[in-house]
Amino acid sequence: MAWIAISVHAQTWPAKPVRIIVPYPPGGAVDAVTRKMAQRLTEQTGQSFVVENKAGATGTIGTTQVARAPADGYTLLANDTTFSLLPHIFKKLPFDHAKDLRPVAAFVFAPMAVVVKADSKFKSMSDLVAAARTGDGKVSYGSGGSGTTPHFASEALGVATGAHFMHVPFKGAGEATLALLGGTIDYQIASTPGVIGQVKGGSLRLLAVSGDKRLSALPNVPTFAEAGVKGYGVVNFTGLWAPAGTPGAVTDRLQKEVAKAMASQDMKTFAEGIAAEPGYWDAVMFSRQLSERTAFWGKIAANTAFEKQ
Repeated sequence: MAWIAISVHAQTWPAKPVRIIVPYPPGGAVDAVTRKMAQRLTEQTGQSFVVENKAGATGTIGTTQVARAPADGYTLLANDTTFSLLPHIFKKLPFDHAKDLRPVAAFVFAPMAVVVKADSKFKSMSDLVAAARTGDGKVSYGSGGSGTTPHFASEALGVATGAHFMHVPFKGAGEATLALLGGTIDYQIASTPGVIGQVKGGSLRLLAVSGDKRLSALPNVPTFAEAGVKGYGVVNFTGLWAPAGTPGAVTDRLQKEVAKAMASQDMKTFAEGIAAEPGYWDAVMFSRQLSERTAFWGKIAANTAFEKQ
């Protein structure tokens, strides 16, 4: 009779409001993208999808809450590339990174961007890399703290170019951007939604963006490959996970709803408006990408002086 209960549950899902836990403070890229997706899912299903922020400990507090939630499809996790970094940041996680959460779908892909102050002496990626290759460690970058995605993304840039950059950690990405604007650091790597406002306002300037092609919102900004940096494939995504054990019929329905949302002009316009790319990974692709990216970040971690917390 168990299969009958699961079938009925799947057919009626969602029969009540669905909570989506964002393990970061309000206002960030994951929060903004998730709230837009929640709005679309609410409209499509006729049931409320409610975003709740449970920040702390590099996202592990909110992530743990979802990992321990009932596997019924009514508590979901929204996260980004940071999820694949967690095994390399912490000596021990309060959940099983590979088993306790089920990847459902990923959507809205934001390139990582190298950004400098508008009047910076570095006019191109070649200028920046050439200065850093002298080995004196005087070309600095800021991040929201050791172990964050921008920290590891910047270290990946050093590995890809053979250059050495000096890391200056701050308490958050916003503080790093303020330091960049104030001239305290030379550059910052950030996802495009986080800096597009300052770029359009003329206070910051982009040297390059990751990804396979130029962004329609930033047609004059070269890709890393065009700027001479080969093999830099770091792109930030937003995705949804469900607790392990969630019925497949429920996650299949959720996948279809996410795919439908991303096929809408509304979501495409939203993504392009924050200098990101609309897209969709189903559970199979998402799982494969997570495995590959977790392994990639392990190699980057091994090339840094970062010590697990």
